[in-house]
Order: sequence, then structure tokens, then C-alpha cells
Amino acid sequence: MNLADILGPENLLPQTKAANRWDAIDELIDNLVATKKIRPENREAIAAVVKKRETSMSTGIGFGIGIPHASTDLITEVVGALGRSKTGINFDALDNQPVNLVMLFLVPQGQFQKHLHTLASIAKLLHNKDFRNELEQAPDSAAMFEVIKKYSTPK
Repeated sequence: MNLADILGPENLLPQTKAANRWDAIDELIDNLVATKKIRPENREAIAAVVKKRETSMSTGIGFGIGIPHASTDLITEVVGALGRSKTGINFDALDNQPVNLVMLFLVPQGQFQKHLHTLASIAKLLHNKDFRNELEQAPDSAAMFEVIKKYSTPK
């Protein structure tokens, strides 16, 4: 499973409105509801699980990257949304720098190996400077998706 399998162009937000990590998480979860990746009645429960995980330790991993994530029994497959901020989001990141790319993903409860594998592959991809630069320069969600497909496809 790669990032292009989790995200579609409809799950890419070229300009998030969020100023902090909590608003960014809400905005990305709202996207998952709007695109029918999670059911509206599960929105609050899922937001609570993600925020609880985020409270235990920020997922701002440095390099302008935040990867909020959680496991929940309210979904049946891995889902995600990616938000981009030109101005930067206060994410309480490890390097104390603002976050420009926020990749939220959810994994079905009990799929620990899939959770770790997904997190590792997303983190590895986002640590690629060329990938981040191209993603940040892409003019819209369609172009962002092309960048994701380009870097996600095994060579």
C-alpha cells in the first residue's frame, strides 16, 4: 500500500485554513466526511481518537511535516487526507518549526502491522526533500496527486 492508494485528488487540500494542529485535524476529518471516507455520525468519535493520540505526543516530526493518525473500529480500510499550508501551522513539532504538510490517516482497529507500515511509508516519502518541494509547488489538488503518484509508485 502506498500513499496514492490512500489518497485521491478529492482528499488533497491545497490550502488549509487551519492555524493550529487541532484545526488542521478537524479540517482533514471534515474532508474525509465530505468525501464519504468516514460516516458523518462517526466524525466526533474519530476526531476524539485522533486528538487523544496527538495529545500524548505531537506528530509534528520536523521538516514541516505533521502526521496525525489513529486506529479506530469505525472504518474498514485505511483512509487519509493531506492538507498543505503556505503560511505554516503551529503543530508543536519536534523541531519547533511550523508545519506545511499535514497527512492525517486512519487505520482499522487491530491492524497494528498495517498501521506501522503505513506510518513508516508516509514518513519515508515525506522525508524526501524533492517530493516535499514538488508537493509544495503543485498549483492544485490534481497536480498534487500527480506528484504523489510519481513518488509513490515503486520504481
